Amino acid sequence: MIEILLLVIALSIDAFVASLAYGADRIKIPVRSAMALSIVSAFILLISMAGGSLISTLLPAYATTVLCFGLLFLLGISRFCEGLIKDFLKKHSNHVQGITFKFWDFHFILDIYMDNTRADQDHSKELSIKEALSLGIVLSLDGIAAGFGSGLVEVHYIETLILALLIGLFSILLGARIGEHIAQTTKWNISWLSGITLIILAFMKLF
Repeated sequence: MIEILLLVIALSIDAFVASLAYGADRIKIPVRSAMALSIVSAFILLISMAGGSLISTLLPAYATTVLCFGLLFLLGISRFCEGLIKDFLKKHSNHVQGITFKFWDFHFILDIYMDNTRADQDHSKELSIKEALSLGIVLSLDGIAAGFGSGLVEVHYIETLILALLIGLFSILLGARIGEHIAQTTKWNISWLSGITLIILAFMKLF
């Protein structure tokens, strides 16, 4: 149970940080949009865990444990360093504005990755359900790898679904509320916490 909780918390930190940015920009996140974002993230996590569970039936126990550790550890390291990458992309984004990606909505997804508040496409200062779904997909990209890695060892679908929905929704609403009050004067960068949490989770999988 503690491993599921750590996994969900690690993957909810992104939603919390994104919501802080929305609150700071005075972009409201209605409960219905927060629920849509949380549902997308939860189901993508479950699907990836199911994929990992399926693969685990084809591999010996020691191999799945090592693979699970490797995926979660590498993802944790990646998330820990991600802040530097985002800062670099933001600083140099003006130099690549002339480049247009026409493979599906990749250019749009890259924009959201660098600045989550860009999901508010219509500039209505309110995140619609459609916009929340787009943001949810982007924020769930790490959940695919983390869920797959966790699914290699063990899967608790019901517990994961409930925790992912509740913690995800709580993180979004709390982040937006805090952002409205203090994020404009305080620049927090806590995205590295999810990396640390995933690294801890990786080592827990070895025991």
